[in-house]
Amino acid sequence: MRLSRRALLTAATAAASITATPATTADAHGTLRTGFDHLAADGYALLAAQKVGIVTNPTGITPDARHIVDVMHADPRVHLTAVFGPEHGFRGTAQAGGSEGRYDDPATGLPVYDTYLKSGQPLADVFTASGVDTVVFDIQDVGARFYTYIWTLYDCMEAAQLAGRRFVVLDRPNPVTGRTAEGPVLHREFASFVGRQPIAQAHGMTVAELARLFNAEFLGTPVALDVVPMTGWRRSRFYDSYGLPWVPPSPNMPTPDTALVYSGTCLFEGTNLSEGRGTTRPFELLGAEGVDARWAAAANELALPGVRFREAYFAPTFSKFQGRTVGGVQIHVHDRAAYDPVRTGIALLVTAKKVWSGFAWRSDDWIDKLTGSARVRTMVDAGAGPDEIVGAWRDELAAFRRVRKEFLLYR
Repeated sequence: MRLSRRALLTAATAAASITATPATTADAHGTLRTGFDHLAADGYALLAAQKVGIVTNPTGITPDARHIVDVMHADPRVHLTAVFGPEHGFRGTAQAGGSEGRYDDPATGLPVYDTYLKSGQPLADVFTASGVDTVVFDIQDVGARFYTYIWTLYDCMEAAQLAGRRFVVLDRPNPVTGRTAEGPVLHREFASFVGRQPIAQAHGMTVAELARLFNAEFLGTPVALDVVPMTGWRRSRFYDSYGLPWVPPSPNMPTPDTALVYSGTCLFEGTNLSEGRGTTRPFELLGAEGVDARWAAAANELALPGVRFREAYFAPTFSKFQGRTVGGVQIHVHDRAAYDPVRTGIALLVTAKKVWSGFAWRSDDWIDKLTGSARVRTMVDAGAGPDEIVGAWRDELAAFRRVRKEFLLYR
């Protein structure tokens, strides 16, 4: 699948200025410093004389685990006047598919506006009503196309342009590294809030890099964009190697281990099997009533790199099979550098269908939204193996990787 190149590319890329020290080198202490760390260290000069609103959630924290909204609200050098909450809400009180609505934050008194499922002019109207001059984005992503925060980023960029507002992205690490992109690329006719534009299923980018790509490739008219990069982040390093606190970006993303498998095993949301919601290991535990040890055995026979599968039984406390004991597998990643989450997810779909006669797709073909086309569903149903399915998107993935390379900020 070929990605279009906009005539506006050069001008849009020039508009996306980089406002921190070149992000390919560590600071004097060799530690990772996020975009917010640099913004604050510079006395919020980028936001001077501006009414500022911020799109964030519980992951917007400092290295000592203070929330950046609390920090900014208490600092007279920045005029923070509004907060915008995504899916799950600003303070993170809502489950999947929910938000917190409009309210005043008890800790700061700031008005909190709901962005979830808003886009285009309705979202632009929210920014206009808030009275802000600049919209700042600072949310921890997990590296998967169907994780909705990157599309909140996209929608907010588009809405800020419509409302005539500046847009600033504060960067944070891709927790599963940024070594490469993997998986199928979204076909536009399957666009939804779990995939607005044609990027790979595991995109291998940070939110600032994605913002630069969105601005140049996908927005009809670029927004006035600034990004504040990190220093000290290397594309080959995993989040937990930096000693930073992990805050669950959503209720079912409790650890960096969850993020590691998510871009593959979230595909089970499109099936009648449990993806492990309602357990302490969501997306690492998968199963259904009637599944037995044959699934783990079939998956292990594939000798997938970096991972083993254990026969497992669990009883979800909510979501699919609530309160019922199901059988399935637990994913054990033993070599993160070799592990390919997308290929693993495809292999698990193939083997689940092979060993369990009750296997079925969700009736709304949600799997097509997650994978970005009908190809995975139809190939699994036709009996294709994991290698054949993965090979089917080779050309479109190579095209995305070429485009992606132009917007990377780090080595």
